[in-house]
Amino acid sequence: MAPLATGPGNSIEGARRALAARLQSAGIDDAALDARLLVGAALELDLTGMVTQAARQLTREEAVRLEGYAQRRLAHEPVARILGEREFWGLPLRLSDATLVPRPDTETVVERALELFRERTISDRRPCIADIGTGSGAILLALLHEIPEAFGVGTDVSPAALGTARGNAAALGLGGRAAFVACSYAAALAGPFDLIVSNPPYIPSGEIPKLSIEVREHDPHLALDGGNDGYDAYRVLIPQAAERLAPGGALIVEAGQGQAADIATLMTAAALTVDRPAKADLAGIPRAVSAQKMPP
Repeated sequence: MAPLATGPGNSIEGARRALAARLQSAGIDDAALDARLLVGAALELDLTGMVTQAARQLTREEAVRLEGYAQRRLAHEPVARILGEREFWGLPLRLSDATLVPRPDTETVVERALELFRERTISDRRPCIADIGTGSGAILLALLHEIPEAFGVGTDVSPAALGTARGNAAALGLGGRAAFVACSYAAALAGPFDLIVSNPPYIPSGEIPKLSIEVREHDPHLALDGGNDGYDAYRVLIPQAAERLAPGGALIVEAGQGQAADIATLMTAAALTVDRPAKADLAGIPRAVSAQKMPP
């Protein structure tokens, strides 16, 4: 298939349509949206600018940059990786090779955490949140954005991921209320925490080769691989979290499809109380599994 034209006569609208057609022909989902995002990024225009300048011809520099983006997307590199950022909970987050691309499903964890937090009354101290395996900082920063009186700690085994999360916290004006610690799960934390959240690796090792190219070749395997059955991370982090929760505090974790019941069993075995069904994502999959540490 011929590349995008780089000479005179190629308008912004024409380039967008041409790219959308190429992506669609390559079997890429959401081709029209991806084309709009890539054209906007290549030309440094928002949607309004793309509409008002639709008839303007691309400069050669813009066309070359756009073609570079096109080739990367046609090779199934995710748009968020190409652009280096992704929005989560309405917040712009920078990404790195060491972090997952935050997904809308994970916002279900934020929703459940806020539900549980708002059922509590904490009047004698500052609320504390821990995000285990924070990656880009997505869950932690969303919660700090929604709970302005809280302080949060994000952990990760990857110093590079922590650097990304720290940068995102600073860019969002949340750096003064967040700390980041390199450790395995919650090993370096003491607590007590009112909320502990996590999107741990939960893909069974044997399933990783079956994932989409966008995931298996571009997300860090360390953040995907949950061991032979997908539960290795939960077996470690759930008991750790139970020890570090304040009385009345809650643990909320993301679950893969079909995993919610087994995760709830692990929570119960750690003396946590599962008092409500897992919260489903927009596709109806039980996604956010939660339990509370009941006061003595």
